[in-house]
Amino acid sequence: MNYTENYRGIKLDVQSPHMEVSEPVQLELRSCIDKLTRFADDINEVAVYINKEGHGAAIVTNLGMRVGIPGPDIYADEDGDNWIGMLKSVTDKNIRQLQKLK
Repeated sequence: MNYTENYRGIKLDVQSPHMEVSEPVQLELRSCIDKLTRFADDINEVAVYINKEGHGAAIVTNLGMRVGIPGPDIYADEDGDNWIGMLKSVTDKNIRQLQKLK
């Protein structure tokens, strides 16, 4: 599923082949953007990549988030099985990177 929206002037692009992104995950994505904007007011895009790899019991879900800002973009990713937990983790990682840039 590819999902794109304009949220508060920020382009939100979600790419998750072979799976649907539920409404609670979409709400959490918006909450993560709100959190990120407290640390950088010049964010122009947030791209989220969700990918499942493996078969059977060995399935691993990877979630990556790229935050587009003037200059070099920042990126963080996380492996796991709880999408909302992974979103919170990559958001916190990106916040730490934004704080280092200031």
